[in-house]
Amino acid sequence: MNLIIQGNEISQDDLEPIVKLAGSSGIERIGEGACRLKNAAFSEAIPPLCESARLDWAFVPESGKLSDFGLVVMDMDSTLITIECIDEIADMLGIKPQVAAITEAAMRGEIDFSESLRRRVALLSGLEESALGRVYSERLKLSPGAEKMLEKLKATGIKTLLVSGGFTFFTDRLKTRLGLDFTASNTLEIIGGKLTGRVLGDIVDAQGKADWLNKIRKELNLSKERVIAIGDGANDLKMLGEAGIGIAYHAKPVVREKATYAFNHVGLDGLLNLFAD
Repeated sequence: MNLIIQGNEISQDDLEPIVKLAGSSGIERIGEGACRLKNAAFSEAIPPLCESARLDWAFVPESGKLSDFGLVVMDMDSTLITIECIDEIADMLGIKPQVAAITEAAMRGEIDFSESLRRRVALLSGLEESALGRVYSERLKLSPGAEKMLEKLKATGIKTLLVSGGFTFFTDRLKTRLGLDFTASNTLEIIGGKLTGRVLGDIVDAQGKADWLNKIRKELNLSKERVIAIGDGANDLKMLGEAGIGIAYHAKPVVREKATYAFNHVGLDGLLNLFAD
């Protein structure tokens, strides 16, 4: 196996004890802030050592290539983008703390996602539709490395699916802006230019995300092993479980524990360093 070490900065002092623990036969610099340790062996001391140095680590097969994959599935809020859209919408009404508290509980898995979404959306009743546009234009930012990752995926011929418990207002715009292949999310009911506090149709929850992954995977005639999924919250766990590789991106502990790999310090482009070109 190869051991991929990534971080904003990798010092020789941080790297040397990791190399020794892994018994690596060689070090290869694979990009700014990333190294590949060849023929590495796992040691229980490696994860805490990396965490203390604010480095991400991943043991990957030596033969793994990005072109082995055909689909990357991403969560939106706090994954592809840096914000939780519903929290920022709530801020327009001055109720961000109340809504954010429900969001956090749902992401930790303490509240059923569908129930939490209905409760949060109900609090938005009466808000002008124009507030959604303000959130998109003034507050929505892509996560670090997002565009670099997406450009490489497109160049490699890998399809992308953005699947979110958030709203079509945002996923539709991101699809056009970033050239995403597929999106799926929830639709806010808007009447007379105002939010009614209701969601239309079936809610895209944890199972919905997993179902969408499998739907697109089958349309593309891909095996599970050729799918990568990226998410941060408890409602992403089923989706990550349906992929060959699940990546916890700056995620809650419950997600980090169950994912194949965890990115706690690097951006989304850290995905590219896991696999040889």
